[in-house]
Amino acid sequence: MFSKRFSAVLLLVLVVALEACSDNNKASKSSIQNTKEIDTSEQKTDTISAEIVKEVKKEKDTFRLTTKNAVDFFFNYEKTITENKVRLKTKYGNIDIKLFENTPYHRANFIYLTKKKYFDSTYFYRAVPNFVIQGGNTDNYKTSKKRNEIGHYLLPPDNFKGHSHRRGIVSMPSSNIDNPHKFASPYEFFIVVQNPGAFHLDGEYTAFGKVIAGMDVVDTISKLRTDEREWPFENVIMMAEILE
Repeated sequence: MFSKRFSAVLLLVLVVALEACSDNNKASKSSIQNTKEIDTSEQKTDTISAEIVKEVKKEKDTFRLTTKNAVDFFFNYEKTITENKVRLKTKYGNIDIKLFENTPYHRANFIYLTKKKYFDSTYFYRAVPNFVIQGGNTDNYKTSKKRNEIGHYLLPPDNFKGHSHRRGIVSMPSSNIDNPHKFASPYEFFIVVQNPGAFHLDGEYTAFGKVIAGMDVVDTISKLRTDEREWPFENVIMMAEILE
């Protein structure tokens, strides 16, 4: 009798012990699985953090022009270019411009912006009959984005190189914002329509090129109907390309 009872108790103890071991193994596996999940989550977080750091570094390392570095940049850039002609394409026809060699910063700037495709899809946004047409800007977001990517800068005036504002001269307006020295606004330009010229502009703005073909197109644009700001009712979109 005692032997049978002892055997039964012993068997019961063994069953309980086996079940306990099984539960421990399950708990251990579950713990390992949870650890793996945590590790994976941490790896994802690390990857995202690395990507953010990479983007910040890329943004930090991206070169942008400023008023402080523009002169040095264009001084060196001008030595690398041989081009001096640009074609502006509009729905009314082409305007071909030759840039002056003795205004090197402004020539280099215009070539640089043309190669950067900045002028593409900008407008001739001002048209004054028998005076000027002005271009290089728009009121859309893409143009502002391009400016931000290239940089915010002004160029020093170079207006005593013997180029008078005769009809067909291409010149650079100066910024109106806190600019007592009349530093030039590099993204914009105007073409003189007035015949024989708008000579009162001499000494005020930098003439850096002249129209060599397409003055009929310039005249057509200058006569378009405008609003009170002298902005044509019809957007005159341009594209720019280097002429070899």
